[in-house]
Amino acid sequence: MLEEIKIENFKNSAGSVQDIHLCYQFFGRKPAEAPIILVNHALTGNSLVTGSEGWWKDLIGKNKCIDIDKFCVLAFNIPGNGFKGHEDQFFENYKEFRLKDIAKIQAQALEKLNITKLFAIIGGSIGGALAWELAVLKPNLAENIIPIASDYKSTDWLIANCRIQDHILNNSSNPVHDARMHAMTFYRTPQSLAQKFAGKRNSQDQLFEVENWLLYHGEKLKSRFTLKSYKLMNHLLTTIDISNGDGNYLEAARKIKGDIHIVTVNSDLFFLAEENWNSYVEISLLKNNINIHEIRSIHGHDAFLIETDQLNRFLKPIFQPTKQNYENNSSRSVWAG
Repeated sequence: MLEEIKIENFKNSAGSVQDIHLCYQFFGRKPAEAPIILVNHALTGNSLVTGSEGWWKDLIGKNKCIDIDKFCVLAFNIPGNGFKGHEDQFFENYKEFRLKDIAKIQAQALEKLNITKLFAIIGGSIGGALAWELAVLKPNLAENIIPIASDYKSTDWLIANCRIQDHILNNSSNPVHDARMHAMTFYRTPQSLAQKFAGKRNSQDQLFEVENWLLYHGEKLKSRFTLKSYKLMNHLLTTIDISNGDGNYLEAARKIKGDIHIVTVNSDLFFLAEENWNSYVEISLLKNNINIHEIRSIHGHDAFLIETDQLNRFLKPIFQPTKQNYENNSSRSVWAG
């Protein structure tokens, strides 16, 4: 069930003040009965993370890696993503917001829900970046921080791609459709497309199959995602910065008390694996409770949604702990018996 919290008089990074309506959903056990996992969605995702239409149902659900019979799963919608037609939530002044503002909104919402401790914060793509931002904002909040196919900063490469997206969104006669077509080319890789299509043409329209695939994804997103939502989410991607503008990312990451589990994708053309590995090495010199896993795939950024078996294997030790880990875990008092 979709619920809503009102954050009154929220002051964003630009100094503007407004009321924020934050929509969210709970899945699985009640918050007082089990460890709580906060799941952050990707750019075109939403709070529907499990169930028949859940976008991460291969990871979250009954008897899945994140078992909703054992955990309480909480998922917020990034305000302005338009889920379930909440058009009144859109930020007309969206460029005044940064991703750290979304983290602050989440932190205030958790306080209103009387949630002071999380077993984990997990998210993919911009959702993983938001996990970084919230973990730095509230260093003692979560026992595990799991950013997947993401980063704690907006690189020049990321900003460049988002700039092209912004031009398409503001200048195309079919903006959501065309921007999505462009985005699909850096969510995948040349090898992924070659394997999928092998240069084949459609016998009916004589278009290459890859062209029809791009057109399909453009139409599909256009039918369920609004232009305002896309502009907002694309803008937020350019504002990832746990250093709060001073460029000292390592000092910011060092403050995080929970265990950090980075999951990268070796072929990711959006959030580069090299950046994640460099971050891991540098942070590991400052704190010892950090590790990294690499999804091996030809499918690029989208591999975090495609290579479910690999992701489950990496995450299983966190969400299905051994007896020793269970006894040492500070959430054990609310673990299901």
